[in-house]
Amino acid sequence: MFRITLLIPTYNRSRELLRALQSVAAQQLDHALWECIVVDNASTDDTAEVVERFAAEHPSLNLRRVFEPRAGVSHARNRGLQEATTPLIASIDDDERINPAFLEAYLHFFDTHPEANIAGGKIIAEYPSGRPDWMSRWTERPIANPMDFGTQVRPFPKRSLPGGGNMAFRREVALRYGFDTELGRVGGKLIGGEENDFFLRLRQAGEPLWYVPDAVMWHIIPEEKLTEGYLKRLGYHIGISQRRRATRDNALHSAYLKEGLKWLVTLLLVVTLRPTQWVRVVVMRREISRGLFQNEQKYAAGADK
Repeated sequence: MFRITLLIPTYNRSRELLRALQSVAAQQLDHALWECIVVDNASTDDTAEVVERFAAEHPSLNLRRVFEPRAGVSHARNRGLQEATTPLIASIDDDERINPAFLEAYLHFFDTHPEANIAGGKIIAEYPSGRPDWMSRWTERPIANPMDFGTQVRPFPKRSLPGGGNMAFRREVALRYGFDTELGRVGGKLIGGEENDFFLRLRQAGEPLWYVPDAVMWHIIPEEKLTEGYLKRLGYHIGISQRRRATRDNALHSAYLKEGLKWLVTLLLVVTLRPTQWVRVVVMRREISRGLFQNEQKYAAGADK
Protein backbone atom coordinates (compact mmCIF):
# COMPACT_ATOMS: atom_id res chain seq x y z
CA MET A 1 0.00 0.00 0.00
CA PHE A 2 1.43 3.36 -1.05
CA ARG A 3 2.03 5.86 1.75
CA ILE A 4 3.38 8.89 -0.10
CA THR A 5 3.03 10.33 -3.61
CA LEU A 6 5.67 12.38 -5.43
CA LEU A 7 4.15 14.92 -7.83
CA ILE A 8 6.07 16.48 -10.73
CA PRO A 9 4.18 19.06 -12.83
CA THR A 10 5.84 19.62 -16.20
CA TYR A 11 5.46 21.63 -19.38
CA ASN A 12 7.64 21.18 -22.49
CA ARG A 13 10.85 20.34 -20.64
CA SER A 14 11.33 16.68 -21.42
CA ARG A 15 15.14 16.83 -21.17
CA GLU A 16 15.03 18.46 -17.73
CA LEU A 17 12.24 16.10 -16.67
CA LEU A 18 14.36 13.07 -17.57
CA ARG A 19 17.14 14.32 -15.30
CA ALA A 20 14.63 14.80 -12.47
CA LEU A 21 13.25 11.30 -13.02
CA GLN A 22 16.73 9.81 -12.80
CA SER A 23 17.03 11.20 -9.26
CA VAL A 24 13.53 9.90 -8.50
CA ALA A 25 14.58 6.39 -9.58
CA ALA A 26 17.48 6.57 -7.11
CA GLN A 27 15.20 6.98 -4.08
CA GLN A 28 16.17 4.61 -1.27
CA LEU A 29 12.63 4.34 0.11
CA ASP A 30 11.06 0.95 -0.62
CA HIS A 31 9.27 1.31 -3.97
CA ALA A 32 6.25 -0.48 -2.53
CA LEU A 33 5.62 2.55 -0.29
CA TRP A 34 5.36 5.31 -2.88
CA GLU A 35 4.13 6.35 -6.30
CA CYS A 36 5.27 9.09 -8.68
CA ILE A 37 2.80 11.07 -10.79
CA VAL A 38 4.03 13.29 -13.62
CA VAL A 39 1.34 15.86 -14.41
CA ASP A 40 1.81 16.74 -18.07
CA ASN A 41 0.45 20.28 -18.36
CA ALA A 42 -0.53 20.13 -22.06
CA SER A 43 3.04 19.68 -23.29
CA THR A 44 3.60 19.73 -27.04
CA ASP A 45 7.08 18.18 -27.01
CA ASP A 46 7.99 14.51 -26.43
CA THR A 47 7.17 14.52 -22.71
CA ALA A 48 4.67 11.66 -23.04
CA GLU A 49 7.19 9.45 -24.84
CA VAL A 50 9.95 10.29 -22.36
CA VAL A 51 7.79 9.31 -19.36
CA GLU A 52 6.51 6.14 -21.01
CA ARG A 53 10.03 5.05 -21.98
CA PHE A 54 11.41 5.81 -18.52
CA ALA A 55 8.60 3.83 -16.88
CA ALA A 56 9.32 0.86 -19.15
CA GLU A 57 13.03 1.03 -18.30
CA HIS A 58 12.27 1.16 -14.56
CA PRO A 59 9.45 -1.37 -14.04
CA SER A 60 9.85 -1.36 -10.25
CA LEU A 61 8.85 2.32 -10.13
CA ASN A 62 5.19 3.11 -9.63
CA LEU A 63 5.35 5.88 -12.22
CA ARG A 64 2.45 7.22 -14.25
CA ARG A 65 1.66 10.28 -16.35
CA VAL A 66 -1.54 12.31 -16.05
CA PHE A 67 -2.50 14.80 -18.77
CA GLU A 68 -3.88 18.16 -17.58
CA PRO A 69 -5.22 20.23 -20.51
CA ARG A 70 -5.76 23.48 -18.59
CA ALA A 71 -2.63 25.60 -18.95
CA GLY A 72 -0.87 26.66 -15.77
CA VAL A 73 1.21 25.03 -13.05
CA SER A 74 -1.52 25.69 -10.46
CA HIS A 75 -3.97 23.65 -12.53
CA ALA A 76 -1.32 20.92 -12.78
CA ARG A 77 -0.68 20.89 -9.04
CA ASN A 78 -4.37 20.82 -8.20
CA ARG A 79 -4.84 17.95 -10.65
CA GLY A 80 -2.00 16.09 -8.96
CA LEU A 81 -3.68 16.51 -5.58
CA GLN A 82 -6.81 14.94 -7.04
CA GLU A 83 -4.95 12.06 -8.68
CA ALA A 84 -2.80 11.06 -5.70
CA THR A 85 -3.90 7.96 -3.82
CA THR A 86 -1.95 8.53 -0.60
CA PRO A 87 -2.44 10.62 2.56
CA LEU A 88 0.98 12.23 2.12
CA ILE A 89 2.27 14.16 -0.89
CA ALA A 90 5.66 15.59 -1.81
CA SER A 91 6.12 17.83 -4.83
CA ILE A 92 9.09 18.93 -6.92
CA ASP A 93 9.53 20.78 -10.21
CA ASP A 94 10.89 19.35 -13.44
CA ASP A 95 14.15 21.37 -13.41
CA GLU A 96 15.55 19.80 -10.26
CA ARG A 97 17.17 16.72 -8.80
CA ILE A 98 16.64 15.31 -5.32
CA ASN A 99 18.80 13.33 -2.90
CA PRO A 100 18.21 9.58 -2.47
CA ALA A 101 16.77 10.13 1.03
CA PHE A 102 14.23 12.73 -0.12
CA LEU A 103 11.01 10.71 0.18
CA GLU A 104 12.28 8.74 3.17
CA ALA A 105 12.99 12.01 5.01
CA TYR A 106 9.48 13.35 4.48
CA LEU A 107 7.81 10.06 5.37
CA HIS A 108 9.84 9.81 8.58
CA PHE A 109 9.04 13.43 9.43
CA PHE A 110 5.27 13.02 9.13
CA ASP A 111 5.38 9.70 10.99
CA THR A 112 7.20 11.29 13.91
CA HIS A 113 5.27 14.59 13.83
CA PRO A 114 1.59 13.62 13.64
CA GLU A 115 0.59 17.21 14.44
CA ALA A 116 2.37 18.56 11.34
CA ASN A 117 0.59 19.11 8.03
CA ILE A 118 3.00 21.18 5.91
CA ALA A 119 6.76 20.96 5.35
CA GLY A 120 9.56 22.07 3.07
CA GLY A 121 13.17 21.03 2.66
CA LYS A 122 16.64 22.27 1.80
CA ILE A 123 17.20 23.91 -1.62
CA ILE A 124 20.67 24.20 -3.15
CA ALA A 125 21.25 26.35 -6.21
CA GLU A 126 23.29 24.56 -8.88
CA TYR A 127 24.91 26.51 -11.74
CA PRO A 128 26.26 24.22 -14.50
CA SER A 129 27.82 27.22 -16.28
CA GLY A 130 29.09 28.79 -13.04
CA ARG A 131 27.59 31.29 -10.61
CA PRO A 132 27.90 34.75 -12.20
CA ASP A 133 29.84 37.52 -10.44
CA TRP A 134 26.82 39.83 -10.50
CA MET A 135 24.74 37.41 -8.45
CA SER A 136 23.90 38.48 -4.90
CA ARG A 137 21.48 37.06 -2.35
CA TRP A 138 18.94 39.66 -3.51
CA THR A 139 18.88 38.40 -7.10
CA GLU A 140 19.59 34.74 -6.34
CA ARG A 141 16.49 34.35 -4.21
CA PRO A 142 13.93 35.02 -6.99
CA ILE A 143 15.99 33.07 -9.55
CA ALA A 144 17.00 29.99 -7.54
CA ASN A 145 15.41 30.36 -4.08
CA PRO A 146 18.22 28.65 -2.11
CA MET A 147 17.17 27.59 1.37
CA ASP A 148 19.16 26.24 4.31
CA PHE A 149 18.05 26.61 7.92
CA GLY A 150 20.47 24.17 9.48
CA THR A 151 20.63 20.46 10.16
CA GLN A 152 17.71 20.03 12.58
CA VAL A 153 13.97 19.73 11.97
CA ARG A 154 12.43 23.05 13.04
CA PRO A 155 9.59 25.45 12.26
CA PHE A 156 10.28 27.76 9.33
CA PRO A 157 11.47 31.25 10.34
CA LYS A 158 8.61 33.76 10.48
CA ARG A 159 9.78 35.66 7.37
CA SER A 160 10.44 32.51 5.31
CA LEU A 161 8.26 30.06 3.42
CA PRO A 162 8.99 26.66 1.86
CA GLY A 163 9.96 26.60 -1.80
CA GLY A 164 7.39 25.29 -4.26
CA GLY A 165 9.99 22.95 -5.75
CA ASN A 166 10.53 21.17 -2.45
CA MET A 167 7.37 20.87 -0.40
CA ALA A 168 5.31 18.17 1.26
CA PHE A 169 1.91 18.07 2.94
CA ARG A 170 -0.97 15.96 4.10
CA ARG A 171 -3.26 15.57 1.11
CA GLU A 172 -6.48 16.42 2.94
CA VAL A 173 -5.09 19.79 4.06
CA ALA A 174 -3.68 20.64 0.63
CA LEU A 175 -7.01 19.81 -1.02
CA ARG A 176 -8.78 22.14 1.40
CA TYR A 177 -6.64 25.12 0.38
CA GLY A 178 -5.50 24.32 -3.17
CA PHE A 179 -3.39 26.49 -5.47
CA ASP A 180 -4.85 29.73 -6.86
CA THR A 181 -5.15 29.23 -10.62
CA GLU A 182 -4.85 32.99 -11.21
CA LEU A 183 -1.23 32.62 -10.10
CA GLY A 184 1.61 30.38 -11.27
CA ARG A 185 3.45 29.80 -14.55
CA VAL A 186 1.36 29.53 -17.69
CA GLY A 187 3.27 28.49 -20.78
CA GLY A 188 6.25 30.80 -21.21
CA LYS A 189 4.87 33.55 -18.96
CA LEU A 190 6.68 33.83 -15.65
CA ILE A 191 3.69 34.57 -13.43
CA GLY A 192 4.45 33.09 -10.03
CA GLY A 193 3.46 33.50 -6.42
CA GLU A 194 1.12 30.51 -6.20
CA GLU A 195 3.35 28.70 -3.72
CA ASN A 196 3.85 31.71 -1.45
CA ASP A 197 0.13 32.39 -1.61
CA PHE A 198 -0.63 28.77 -0.67
CA PHE A 199 1.76 28.80 2.29
CA LEU A 200 0.69 32.24 3.50
CA ARG A 201 -2.96 31.19 3.57
CA LEU A 202 -1.99 28.11 5.57
CA ARG A 203 0.11 30.14 7.99
CA GLN A 204 -2.67 32.69 8.44
CA ALA A 205 -5.00 29.80 9.27
CA GLY A 206 -2.67 28.79 12.09
CA GLU A 207 -0.83 25.93 10.36
CA PRO A 208 2.85 25.70 11.38
CA LEU A 209 5.30 25.29 8.48
CA TRP A 210 8.12 22.83 9.17
CA TYR A 211 11.65 22.60 7.80
CA VAL A 212 12.97 19.10 7.02
CA PRO A 213 16.72 19.38 6.28
CA ASP A 214 17.24 15.81 5.04
CA ALA A 215 14.87 16.35 2.11
CA VAL A 216 17.37 18.02 -0.23
CA MET A 217 16.71 19.44 -3.69
CA TRP A 218 19.19 20.92 -6.16
CA HIS A 219 17.62 23.65 -8.30
CA ILE A 220 19.50 23.55 -11.60
CA ILE A 221 19.86 27.03 -13.11
CA PRO A 222 20.70 26.99 -16.85
CA GLU A 223 22.69 29.72 -18.53
CA GLU A 224 19.61 31.23 -20.19
CA LYS A 225 18.26 32.16 -16.75
CA LEU A 226 21.39 34.19 -16.04
CA THR A 227 20.85 36.86 -18.69
CA GLU A 228 19.68 40.41 -18.06
CA GLY A 229 16.70 39.77 -20.32
CA TYR A 230 15.49 36.90 -18.16
CA LEU A 231 16.06 38.93 -15.00
CA LYS A 232 13.87 41.70 -16.41
CA ARG A 233 11.09 39.30 -17.43
CA LEU A 234 11.20 37.54 -14.09
CA GLY A 235 11.06 40.78 -12.12
CA TYR A 236 8.18 42.11 -14.21
CA HIS A 237 6.13 38.97 -13.70
CA ILE A 238 6.85 38.97 -9.97
CA GLY A 239 5.26 42.42 -9.93
CA ILE A 240 2.26 41.20 -11.90
CA SER A 241 1.86 38.29 -9.48
CA GLN A 242 2.01 40.61 -6.50
CA ARG A 243 -0.60 42.87 -8.07
CA ARG A 244 -2.99 39.95 -8.64
CA ARG A 245 -2.68 38.75 -5.06
CA ALA A 246 -3.07 42.26 -3.65
CA THR A 247 -6.10 42.96 -5.85
CA ARG A 248 -7.73 39.70 -4.75
CA ASP A 249 -7.11 40.54 -1.10
CA ASN A 250 -8.11 44.23 -1.40
CA ALA A 251 -4.59 45.18 -0.36
CA LEU A 252 -3.29 47.06 -3.39
CA HIS A 253 -2.48 50.29 -1.52
CA SER A 254 -0.57 48.28 1.08
CA ALA A 255 1.39 46.58 -1.71
CA TYR A 256 2.32 49.99 -3.15
CA LEU A 257 3.56 51.15 0.25
CA LYS A 258 5.64 48.00 0.74
CA GLU A 259 7.17 48.46 -2.70
CA GLY A 260 8.24 51.98 -1.74
CA LEU A 261 9.95 50.65 1.37
CA LYS A 262 11.70 47.98 -0.70
CA TRP A 263 13.04 50.71 -2.97
CA LEU A 264 14.51 52.41 0.11
CA VAL A 265 16.27 49.17 1.09
CA THR A 266 17.48 48.72 -2.50
CA LEU A 267 19.07 52.17 -2.54
CA LEU A 268 20.80 51.49 0.78
CA LEU A 269 22.37 48.32 -0.66
CA VAL A 270 24.74 50.44 -2.76
CA VAL A 271 27.14 50.56 0.20
CA THR A 272 27.19 46.76 0.68
CA LEU A 273 27.28 45.37 -2.86
CA ARG A 274 29.71 45.53 -5.75
CA PRO A 275 28.55 47.85 -8.56
CA THR A 276 27.67 44.96 -10.89
CA GLN A 277 25.60 43.33 -8.15
CA TRP A 278 23.80 46.52 -7.18
CA VAL A 279 22.92 47.36 -10.78
CA ARG A 280 21.19 43.97 -11.22
CA VAL A 281 19.26 44.46 -7.99
CA VAL A 282 18.04 47.85 -9.25
CA VAL A 283 17.07 46.34 -12.61
CA MET A 284 14.99 43.66 -10.89
CA ARG A 285 13.36 46.14 -8.49
CA ARG A 286 12.48 48.44 -11.38
CA GLU A 287 10.81 45.61 -13.28
CA ILE A 288 8.92 44.41 -10.19
CA SER A 289 7.58 47.94 -9.75
CA ARG A 290 6.62 48.10 -13.42
CA GLY A 291 4.59 44.92 -13.10
CA LEU A 292 3.02 45.92 -9.80
CA PHE A 293 1.87 49.33 -11.02
CA GLN A 294 0.72 48.20 -14.49
CA ASN A 295 -2.94 47.33 -14.83
CA GLU A 296 -4.15 43.94 -16.02
CA GLN A 297 -5.53 45.35 -19.27
CA LYS A 298 -2.06 46.32 -20.45
CA TYR A 299 -0.68 42.95 -19.39
CA ALA A 300 -3.45 41.10 -21.20
CA ALA A 301 -2.70 43.18 -24.30
CA GLY A 302 0.78 41.67 -24.37
CA ALA A 303 2.91 44.38 -22.74
CA ASP A 304 4.91 41.77 -20.85
CA LYS A 305 8.22 41.92 -22.62
